Amino acid sequence: MTKKELTMEKREELLQVLKDRFEKNMHRHEGLEWAEVQAKLDANTEKLWSLNEMEETGGEPDVVGHDNDEYIFYDCSAESPKGRRSVCYDLAALESRKKHKPENNAIDMATAMGIEILMEEEYRALQELENFDKKTSTWVQTPADIRELGGALFCDYRFGHVFVYHNGAESYYGARGFRGSLRV
Repeated sequence: MTKKELTMEKREELLQVLKDRFEKNMHRHEGLEWAEVQAKLDANTEKLWSLNEMEETGGEPDVVGHDNDEYIFYDCSAESPKGRRSVCYDLAALESRKKHKPENNAIDMATAMGIEILMEEEYRALQELENFDKKTSTWVQTPADIRELGGALFCDYRFGHVFVYHNGAESYYGARGFRGSLRV
């Protein structure tokens, strides 16, 4: 068994959790059928491993769309995933900190999990399904020109609106994490 495979028992457990979440939240994926999603997952076991990583870190992944014969999963936890908070934006930001370094950074964590950090447009689309991050915030992919100047972007939902902010990429807070996306 390779590192990025689940045991049969864990696989079945995860598929049941995903199926239950899918069926309880049909407003996120109207017109899609679980059997078709599961068939894609059965054919792409490495993606199932990534979904398990999303689940284990508190992301509560769910299908939010279908595009070019791929199902799109986003983290749908009410708040930024607990197991992915208190991280700065990327490795360069982490290395730039002289004191009080966080344990990890969002970009490297996402890469290790086999997922992508949401882009601002994806974050806004997620908020159209229901409202997330009413108490937390989420790092989003940052354009290179902003990142080159030391900044990074994050979003949250307050006062009935999605807000996009900037911060130094090296900053980290207990209420800021990141949400991921995965195409299967």
